[in-house]
Amino acid sequence: MSAGPSAAPGSNAGALRHVLSHLVTPLLMCVGMGLAYLGAFHAPEPHDLRVDVVGSGPSAQVLAQTLQDKGDGALSVRTVTDRDTAVDHLMTQQSYGAYLPGKSPELLVATASSDTSATVVQKVFTEVAAGQGAPLDVTDVAPTADGDPTGQGLFFLMVAVSIGSYASVAVIGGAGAVLALRIRAALAIGTSFVVSLIGVAFAGPVFGLVDHGLGGLWAMAWLYSAGILLVGVGLHTFLKRWTTLGVMALFVMLNFTSSGGIFRPELQPGFFGALHSFWNGAGFVEGLRSHLYFDGYGLGGHVLVLALWFVVGLVAVGVAGLAEARRLRTAAVTPGTTADPSALPAGAAPAAGAGGGAGAGAGASPRGDGADEEEEMEEAVGV
Repeated sequence: MSAGPSAAPGSNAGALRHVLSHLVTPLLMCVGMGLAYLGAFHAPEPHDLRVDVVGSGPSAQVLAQTLQDKGDGALSVRTVTDRDTAVDHLMTQQSYGAYLPGKSPELLVATASSDTSATVVQKVFTEVAAGQGAPLDVTDVAPTADGDPTGQGLFFLMVAVSIGSYASVAVIGGAGAVLALRIRAALAIGTSFVVSLIGVAFAGPVFGLVDHGLGGLWAMAWLYSAGILLVGVGLHTFLKRWTTLGVMALFVMLNFTSSGGIFRPELQPGFFGALHSFWNGAGFVEGLRSHLYFDGYGLGGHVLVLALWFVVGLVAVGVAGLAEARRLRTAAVTPGTTADPSALPAGAAPAAGAGGGAGAGAGASPRGDGADEEEEMEEAVGV
């Protein structure tokens, strides 16, 4: 009768330590998400935002110089000789607004490039036109599809594809821990195919975010998703239950904030602007913009970014395969292990020894125990 109550305090203390140790992950996620999202989005301010003033006379030069000086680094103002040149700059994303002064001033923007950047430019030149006593006529030379009036639908599509990809890493690495690495890698490729098809369904028939180019969108969605899954599967071998936190840091905290889907780099702190040049989310969002709205200008560079992340994923899986093979060889020579590793299929764990605890311990999976795997999947689903 006395054994139960006396054992309870120790049992409760152990359970409490277990819970507290696992609370570290969500708390780190909270800190990381706060630093990333608030650091990137809480106070957007333009810096070196390129705009054009159309005209070659002294008045255009004076206006451009005045805006440059008053902007104090916010704008990068240049003059161009004619409207066609200004439109070309907008369609090649060399500028984000072009002002045509005169009795009926006009502002050219390309909202498909960035709705927020176009809004900032419009605010600046509305004040300029008001100072001249004239209303401003705004012309959008690259509008988005009717189903994506803000131009941010592609960003939220990236969010959906990203979550489907990185959450699947926990399932493949956890529930599939007993499978050979080549099978887990194949599952990653297959899952990325399914995730990309879901993305196409959202973009096209479900929400009408795009009205053409679904084939190219699917290809980029698959390449993007496959890169995330392969990197995650490779990292799982080393990070175990910390994999969810690792892939969130890579593909949410740093990825969403640097993608340019909400604010382009010209409206963000320099750190996120620098990531924009080579991170995979930026490659995906900017690649879709180029493919859908800008006649493929710069598309090759964005696809190259996605392809390089895919290669990084293949390298990560390759390194993980070497590490798991080394662990199997080490387990095979541990005293008390009876299995012959040469007879095992690639990636399989040695069988437990016929003896007691030593054999059982040596025969454990080299990728972690089942409890950690279940906890990892719960953390991924909870996020």
